[in-house]
Amino acid sequence: MSKAKKARLEDLKSGALIEGLSASGNAKIVNVEWFGDQAVKVVYEDPNGGVQDRIVYRDEEHTLRVANTGSAFSFDANGELLRLVTEAHRIKLAHHFDPYLAIHTSLVQPLPHQITAVYGEMLPRQPLRFLLADDPGAGKTIMAGLLIKELVARGDLERCLVVAPGSLVEQWQDELGEKFNLEFDILTRDMIEHSRSGNPFNDKNHLIARLDVLARNDELQEKLIRSTEWDLIISDEAHRMSASYFGNEVKRTKRYLLGEKLGQICRHLLLMSATPHNGKEADFQLFMALLDGDRFEGRFRDGVHYADTEDMMRRLTKEELLKFDGTPLFPERRAYTVHYELSDEEASLYAAVTEYVRDEMNRVQRFAEEDGKKKNNVGFALQILQRRLASSPAAIYQSLKRRRERLENELDEARLIARGKKHDLSSRDKMLGDEILSNIDEYSEEDIEDFEETISTTATSAESIEQLEIEVETLKSLELQALNVLKSGKDTKWTQLDKILDDELMIDGDGVRRKLIIFTEAKDTLQYLADKIIGRLGKADAVEVIHGGVSREERRKVISRFMQDRELMVLVANDAAGEGVNLQRGHLMVNYDLPWNPNKIEQRFGRIHRIGQTEVCHLWNLVAANTREGQVYGRLLEKLETARSALKGRVYDVLGEMFEETSLKDLLWQAIQYGDREDVKARLFQQIDGAVDYKHIEELISKRKLTNDMMPEATVEEVRLKMERAEAERLQPHHIQSFFFEAFEHLGGKFKPREEGRFEITHVPVRIRERDRLIGAGAPIQKRYERICFDKKYINRQPVAEFVCPGHPLLEAVTSLVREQYAHLLKQGAVMVDDSDLSDDVSAVFLLEHSIEDGRRTSKGLPQTVSQRLQFAAINESGSVTNAGIAPHLDLRAATQEELELVAEELSKPWLSGNLEEKVKGFAIIELAQEHLKEVKARRIPEIEKTEREVQARLKKEINYWDSRAFELKEQEKAGKKTRLNWENAVRRAEDLSDRLQKRMLQLGEEKNIKAAPPAVRGGLVVIPKGLVLAKSNGAGIPRGFAEDAEARKKVELRAMQAVMEAETGLGNEPIDVSASKVGYDILSFDPKAKRQRFIEVKGRVEGANSIIVTRNEIITCLNKPDDYILAVVHVAEGFVHIPKYVWRPFDVEPAFGVTAQQFDLKHLLDSAEPPR
Repeated sequence: MSKAKKARLEDLKSGALIEGLSASGNAKIVNVEWFGDQAVKVVYEDPNGGVQDRIVYRDEEHTLRVANTGSAFSFDANGELLRLVTEAHRIKLAHHFDPYLAIHTSLVQPLPHQITAVYGEMLPRQPLRFLLADDPGAGKTIMAGLLIKELVARGDLERCLVVAPGSLVEQWQDELGEKFNLEFDILTRDMIEHSRSGNPFNDKNHLIARLDVLARNDELQEKLIRSTEWDLIISDEAHRMSASYFGNEVKRTKRYLLGEKLGQICRHLLLMSATPHNGKEADFQLFMALLDGDRFEGRFRDGVHYADTEDMMRRLTKEELLKFDGTPLFPERRAYTVHYELSDEEASLYAAVTEYVRDEMNRVQRFAEEDGKKKNNVGFALQILQRRLASSPAAIYQSLKRRRERLENELDEARLIARGKKHDLSSRDKMLGDEILSNIDEYSEEDIEDFEETISTTATSAESIEQLEIEVETLKSLELQALNVLKSGKDTKWTQLDKILDDELMIDGDGVRRKLIIFTEAKDTLQYLADKIIGRLGKADAVEVIHGGVSREERRKVISRFMQDRELMVLVANDAAGEGVNLQRGHLMVNYDLPWNPNKIEQRFGRIHRIGQTEVCHLWNLVAANTREGQVYGRLLEKLETARSALKGRVYDVLGEMFEETSLKDLLWQAIQYGDREDVKARLFQQIDGAVDYKHIEELISKRKLTNDMMPEATVEEVRLKMERAEAERLQPHHIQSFFFEAFEHLGGKFKPREEGRFEITHVPVRIRERDRLIGAGAPIQKRYERICFDKKYINRQPVAEFVCPGHPLLEAVTSLVREQYAHLLKQGAVMVDDSDLSDDVSAVFLLEHSIEDGRRTSKGLPQTVSQRLQFAAINESGSVTNAGIAPHLDLRAATQEELELVAEELSKPWLSGNLEEKVKGFAIIELAQEHLKEVKARRIPEIEKTEREVQARLKKEINYWDSRAFELKEQEKAGKKTRLNWENAVRRAEDLSDRLQKRMLQLGEEKNIKAAPPAVRGGLVVIPKGLVLAKSNGAGIPRGFAEDAEARKKVELRAMQAVMEAETGLGNEPIDVSASKVGYDILSFDPKAKRQRFIEVKGRVEGANSIIVTRNEIITCLNKPDDYILAVVHVAEGFVHIPKYVWRPFDVEPAFGVTAQQFDLKHLLDSAEPPR
């Protein structure tokens, strides 16, 4: 290569290669603009494919050189090291070569719906603004973990925040750590108070925060807003961030306000909720505004009752989810209504307490105008009392007793303070705000228990000491009556549960009692039942309880024991076990207390009816037939059962939305207050019948889907086949393992093989540990590891092994060091030999990278990449460019000095010193990037245009509304009328919305400006086929049985391929020739009967052959899919092609990294061969 000459400004012409313009290497001039004769503006393409510009002055000429226009590659690097660094580069960019990388490197076995959610719905979206709304138990946490891991692998995620209810944060931390090796810290008070930077959100890049810790702390929210932008924020149980319309005003809860802020400080936002729709479309659209405020701006008033949200969410119900074999993922679920009649004593107590509740409720109605807060708190207290009356004698007795004691204390204090004067007897500081009361179901069970205990014992309608004295006396009488019922032991509800415990379903085929979960509401009932069941079963350790007061650690122990310990037969729980708890070890459940929020029935059922459940799930609902609320609930369950027989389990999916106009809670409350009136009772039954009407439920099921998402069997089949192909080409475990040990030893590391698939790391060099300190984000690298492994199946043996995969700090540090030390070799190139290629065609192989960008800019000012691909391409002497396969370097070894001398004439040919990179780039621009651009545009443009239409339609309607409103208000003001809203404010509102519309259209225009960036060449090498080396050495060394000349060998291979294709077709299979793709096998054949794919490597040999050569990629493909890989050997003699011989599972030993091809004795292989089958 000739030496570069000094450059003058006049040499800076379009197409020239110039040294010194770019720090990263030679730059290609694109355009030049002169300013006089002393300065020139240069637009150039840097070695990475980026386009830059700068001003160059005359006095800077001495820093520039005109580079040689030939190849930038000298092809004289150390071939073995080039092969090592190329593999390091491939592993660093592993997601380009393994489309399901997160699955292959995580401890999960995802299901079809989880794979399509992550890889089909979420990953392609840039930016992601998405609602994942699959049914409870569908594994949404698994989907979130896969998404995070894939984004990390793609370099698209550094900072991630998970916001979840307090009861779920530890579960999130455990699952992300154990299943995905993702280290997340939980935001704690100590972390907040002792932040190193003063802002805890900047101290950690992977953080989990409790929803209410953030929502209730304005100062903490300020720090969150000021923190560095998050790449991804995930909100679990996101429906808790709710807002509602009261009249024409939006009531935004603190959680909703937090949700609005979260959307402003992140690039990707994922909301997760199994119940996003509460039955009110206006509220649902407020919720969706958290994802896109422009698209859902203003009150839903235009008569179109359901907004088009298909491109913003995914909603699959349990009944639509399938396993890979096409069978339903979830078993059937059945519910039974068990009616019981109160005894005379219980009925008398019910009547007395209900009368007290009604009288108090009537008295509190007068507070509606003057003190709404007091009215709401007293109403809440009375509802609690009525529900505890229905719960158990123990619950109502304890509730009455505590209320009487607290009110007596209040009475004593009032007497001392007021001395008979009128006094506010309900302490306002103990009252709950309207926001809490209207969203009480969104709080944790622990919070609800605290709220209920406080309010049920303190809120009273009494306004004077005299009134309070009367109430206390009433409570004493009721308390005594409840105590008598409790002591009598007559509990008809318990009697029904006792009978259920004897149901034949409770005992399995071996006579062993099956596990049962019983849900209650009141903590007193929970303990009461536990004691009675222990007495019934005669074993103290056969029963455990879970309620809001049980610590997280203790709860985990109880759940673990329920799942593992056969002695634990009954779990009694309240709704603290109704969220985020997996109890699929049992399939029998009793609702001892029915919740007034029907969504909780599905949440409870979801504890057992979830992934992993294999048995039909049975649910018994206990209902008092002769109580007012029991009659209403009984009617509901009766109608539900009728609908269930036609609609199967889908009726449970829409329980929360059946009562859009009047909630079930309100209907039950009306029954308690007025249920003795026949006209009210008839009206309530009519409302129940209308809500649970078959057609109404069908409409709700259709609406609740909110999208047309489906998981048909054909889609499941497609996902499964894609997964099989990806498994054949995956990097984990074999490619990763062989690279790691080669590089680790090269860097001075020491290891010893131990049990099968497991190794001991005896020494990790300091340089590797130091590298981890510079780049590591997780657990620090240890000096030694007792066990590591690369295959998931070898982890959980004693001692437990570290799973080394992309993302593990040990592999990341080793890869980083190799790339840093030898990256320059990629652009230097080397001469390699392909021992499996007996042709005589020399080629050059280049690693190309091409990206698709849009008009946006990243926070660092760089173009926003929306898709990226890497490709190996080969070019021969004629200039023909072809796909070189997924990892051609692995099948190549460094040429020896002797081989280099033999082929020196070929290596000195002009075409190898020409500008090969430009020819390969030209191929990439036309053949690769253009198709890539079409694919991205086909996916993104319709999405963006739909968003444009939706945003324009919504905002224009809002602008028109406020313009019209401003005109009306102005006219009213002219007429002398007083208005609540100033007309000028309405005008400003319309103007603000107009500005927002303009800005959003500009932003969407930038997203729509999708273009291909120039391809960049990342590395290159020259490939010498073994056939050429043998020809230059007069054919010495050609294995016996190979045709002597290259053309003859090609014909043999073609005939062999044809024979196998015909054999597969004859078997009824559907074969495809994929040999040109060079993916480790030649034929992909689908067996429609077994519904499986076969990966067939074809070897054609002339009669008398004694060996075959198999490449490294072919061997590892076999190891990746051992049960589906076939080595097909075809003998060809004098134009006659023999029937192929199939060798199943031909290879079982992973070759060392340095082995690029292996020669196998053909006779030994064919000993286990079979005819095609």
